[in-house]
Amino acid sequence: MKSNSSSFIGEASGFIAEYAAWLYGCGATCDRIKKNVDRIVNKWNLESELLIMPGSIHLNVFDPTTNQSNVVIRRTPHTGISFYKNTHLSRLSWRIADGRMELSEARKVLQEIEKAPFTNKWAVLILTSFANLSFCRLFGGDLIAMIIVFVATFVGFRLKQILLEDGMNVKMVFLLCAFFSSVIGTSGHIFNLGEKPEVALGTCVLYLIPGIPYINSISDLLTGQYLVAFNRFMDSMVLTFCLSVGLSVGILLMNLQLF
Repeated sequence: MKSNSSSFIGEASGFIAEYAAWLYGCGATCDRIKKNVDRIVNKWNLESELLIMPGSIHLNVFDPTTNQSNVVIRRTPHTGISFYKNTHLSRLSWRIADGRMELSEARKVLQEIEKAPFTNKWAVLILTSFANLSFCRLFGGDLIAMIIVFVATFVGFRLKQILLEDGMNVKMVFLLCAFFSSVIGTSGHIFNLGEKPEVALGTCVLYLIPGIPYINSISDLLTGQYLVAFNRFMDSMVLTFCLSVGLSVGILLMNLQLF
């Protein structure tokens, strides 16, 4: 695999840093990133020191046979969580480790993964709406409450997709989506629909809960990645706060007396 070219370590370190940055950007934990990077580095008979910081990857690659080293810093892309890309990035590391892919081919595959579109947005929209509907039923909601939640989730999540595609700040997106979903969620109270309007209102914004960042922050905390863990946890808390503000404004605007 390794050629005699002195540029190999530079090309390899650039590829690995880019690879690690995309893993981070797509929502992988620090432990997973390090394991995947080690898998690639070991296959190419290199040594590495990887420092994962909030928003950037710092990588030092050393070639023990030539005593050459190279330091690369990459900013992590703001792509949003993508299980699809995470899966394909992990497969790429295994294909390299199994000796089925050279560096040049691996770079092309990485570029294809970077450019790959996210999962079909309409499929995600429908499935998310049904998932939130299921939560409503799980918490004791009746048929009317389930329909309200489905509509509130459909409208709110579609708005989220549109606003994120337009590049709006994610915090404002969460606030606006929670607001519109909560306004729809209050319809059970306003029009006296069904027997469980409070369940519809309480579950209509669950699709906005940043569950994966919360879980990743705990995982990073347990593996000693305190800076990244704190950063992810605080980002999740801020998004949850924005969700709460949007929900509260929607309830106040509809003049509901819940207590």
